[in-house]
Amino acid sequence: MQRILFGDNQFFGVNHVSDEKSRSQAIKFKEDKTILKTIDYAIDGGIDTFMCTTHDRMINIADLMRNSLGKYENLQIYPCLPYAHKYANAVTELGIMGTVKQYVPGNFFGSILKGGVAYLSKDYISIMELMVDAELKMFKGLSTPVIFLQNVITDLLLGLGMKDIIRAYHQYIIKKYNAEPGYITMNLPKMISLLDSIGIKNPIICTSINVDGFRMSGGKELYENTLKNNEVRAIAMQVLSGGSTAPNKALEYVCSLPNVQSILFGASSKENINETISLINYYDEKYAMHIA
Repeated sequence: MQRILFGDNQFFGVNHVSDEKSRSQAIKFKEDKTILKTIDYAIDGGIDTFMCTTHDRMINIADLMRNSLGKYENLQIYPCLPYAHKYANAVTELGIMGTVKQYVPGNFFGSILKGGVAYLSKDYISIMELMVDAELKMFKGLSTPVIFLQNVITDLLLGLGMKDIIRAYHQYIIKKYNAEPGYITMNLPKMISLLDSIGIKNPIICTSINVDGFRMSGGKELYENTLKNNEVRAIAMQVLSGGSTAPNKALEYVCSLPNVQSILFGASSKENINETISLINYYDEKYAMHIA
C-alpha cells in the first residue's frame, strides 16, 4: 500500500463535525466532473490510490475512468463496501424487487435463485458473496488490489462474534477478486484480536487514529499500545478528528506512530491536498518512517 491515500467523504457531503459544511460540499460536488477534477489534483500531487465507498455516484466516476484509462491506468482504487444508505434509499424509492433489479450483478434470475435459496437455507455466506459481487460490479476493469468491509458491517460482525462470516469474506475476496481483504473498524484492538483468532495475520485495518482520541474505542493510549505490540498494516483515518484539529498537530502525531502504514485523508481543494501531502512528507522525514 502507498503511504498516502485519497478518500471520498467530501464528495458526498460527509462531514463529522459540521452539517453546514456537509451541505456546502454536496453542492460543490454535485457534478461528476468536479469530483474527477479533484481526484486529478491528488494524482498530480503524487497520490496513486483512491479509497472510496460504493456510493451510486461512483458508477459514473468509474465509467469516466474506464473511458480514460490512459490517464488513470496507474490509479489504484480501494472500494469500501457496502454503502448501506444506498440500499435503504433504494428500497424506499424502488421497493425490494426494484432494488434487487438495480443492484444484483450478472444473470438476474440466476442471482435471484442463488439469493433466494441462500435466504431460505439461512446460507449467510452465499448472501455475503452475492452482495459483494453486486457492490463491486461498478469497478470492473479497474485496479482494485484491496477491498474493504465498511465499519457498519465489520463492527456488527465483530460485536456478534460472527467469525465464520469474516473468514468467508476474507477468503472470497482473495479467491474471486485476487485482492487483499481490508477492514474498516471503530475498534482496532478487538478487531486485531478477532482476526488473529481465526488465523488472519498482519491484517489491513483502517481505523480512526488521531491525537484527540476521536472515535477510538478504548482510548488513544490503548490504540498506541496496540499499534506498538501487534503486527498490523494500519491505515489511519479521521486523522484531523473530524476537522477539529490543526493539520500540523494532527499529522505530526500520526506520523510518529509505529505500524501506521498509510494515511487516508479527504480534501476538496488543490491547496488543501498539496498542503496535506507536504505535511505528511515533512513529518515522515522528521520521524524517519520507513514504510514497506
